[in-house]
Amino acid sequence: MPVIKRTSLNLDFDLVAQAREALGSNGTTDTVHRALEEVVRHEKLRWLAERDFSELTPEKLRELRATRIW
Repeated sequence: MPVIKRTSLNLDFDLVAQAREALGSNGTTDTVHRALEEVVRHEKLRWLAERDFSELTPEKLRELRATRIW
């Protein structure tokens, strides 16, 4: 479960409104959470895009999947 802490922020409400519209979110808290999630998602995707997966052959994938524990 995430740690939630009440805090005060100085926000540009025009920017919050633009983010709310872009994200389809409801309310300031939801908008800020969704925007933060998007930043983290974007960074993870950027990190993956920079990786070299040339050694990841179909055989290696089968081997990795066979040893995976759920």
